[in-house]
Amino acid sequence: MIQRPLVSEYPDYYAPYVNLVPEGDLLAILNEGLEKTIDLFEGLSEEQEHFRYAPGKWSVKEVLGHMTDTERVMSYRLLRIGRGDQTPLAGFNENDYIAGSVFDQLPIQTILEDFIATRKASITLIKTMPEEAWQRTGIANNLSNSSRALAYIIAGHAIHHGNIIKERYLPGLR
Repeated sequence: MIQRPLVSEYPDYYAPYVNLVPEGDLLAILNEGLEKTIDLFEGLSEEQEHFRYAPGKWSVKEVLGHMTDTERVMSYRLLRIGRGDQTPLAGFNENDYIAGSVFDQLPIQTILEDFIATRKASITLIKTMPEEAWQRTGIANNLSNSSRALAYIIAGHAIHHGNIIKERYLPGLR
């Protein structure tokens, strides 16, 4: 079982995500998170899909797209660092990724299918990572991260945005 990372294994700004991950088997938590994400986004009306809780905020579709983009980036970092690649990895600007996307023009089911495929790939990567990989560290966005921290960040990031959808988006539509 993958152990929870120490706070020294990831940048401070990831602490809220890591802290959202409950105790237990991380693979089970990731699988459960996949089911919760499917339940949250399936069956939304077109009005709900395009809803923004404030001017300048992302739509529900864009939040789901952001969740997918971020999971892809973090999984790539996990792959590189877990395999022992010490090449420093670039950061990414989430707002630039949204600006460069067409999420609001896509059916939400298409975006959800992409999230599902990405999460399943993350789970497979984590399942097949050798035990010694979890202690490895590398540089991403000029800061040190461990493999196991990245796995927890993947889980916690999706939990965070699921909470945001429930707290800030869906109440505005009831």
